[in-house]
Amino acid sequence: MVVLSQTALDHYSLIKTCKPTGLFSGIPVINLMDPDAKTLIVEACEEFGFFKLVNHGVPLEFMSRLETLAMNFFDLPQSEKDKVGPPDPFGYGNKRIGPNGDVGWIEYLLLNTNPQITSHKTLSIFQENPQIFSSAVEDYILAVKRMAYEVLELMADGLGIEPRNVLSKLVKDEKSDSCFRLNYYAPCPELQALSGRNLIGLGSTQTHR
Repeated sequence: MVVLSQTALDHYSLIKTCKPTGLFSGIPVINLMDPDAKTLIVEACEEFGFFKLVNHGVPLEFMSRLETLAMNFFDLPQSEKDKVGPPDPFGYGNKRIGPNGDVGWIEYLLLNTNPQITSHKTLSIFQENPQIFSSAVEDYILAVKRMAYEVLELMADGLGIEPRNVLSKLVKDEKSDSCFRLNYYAPCPELQALSGRNLIGLGSTQTHR
């Protein structure tokens, strides 16, 4: 999940973007309720490698509640946020996003998707009532997992793979190492002074142009 500040949105137009060469009709949009969804998913993966999913069944209230709570956390004083870091690997982190000291302009919370394994740092995100945040995270993750199971099984159907749960069972496995990351792209004070220098938001290296 990405939490983007309004100020960052206002400055977004200042960032240089690369336009694709040749014809590009846009990111494929797939309706999960479409009877042809399995075929469309496979085609999108083969041609683009990603797609936008609509009518996915993840309640908007789950997304809105978690986004609000995440913003409440990221709006805290830096000294308070630092108490939940550094990530080990779970917890709060910012800027230093790579093993070699790579720098990005980002803050994040990295959480385990297995409710049975909870980092002590996760529980300390909101000192006053951590259960509210934990509940919001769990509701969202469970809903997204159900969506992921369905997409993976439709993908298997579209590829003619049997059994159809051969992919989804990897995510369902209790020992799965999947994680959940909340990214926050805060306003970047250096943005207007970049003058051709491109500061990445997330990645393992920093790009200069």
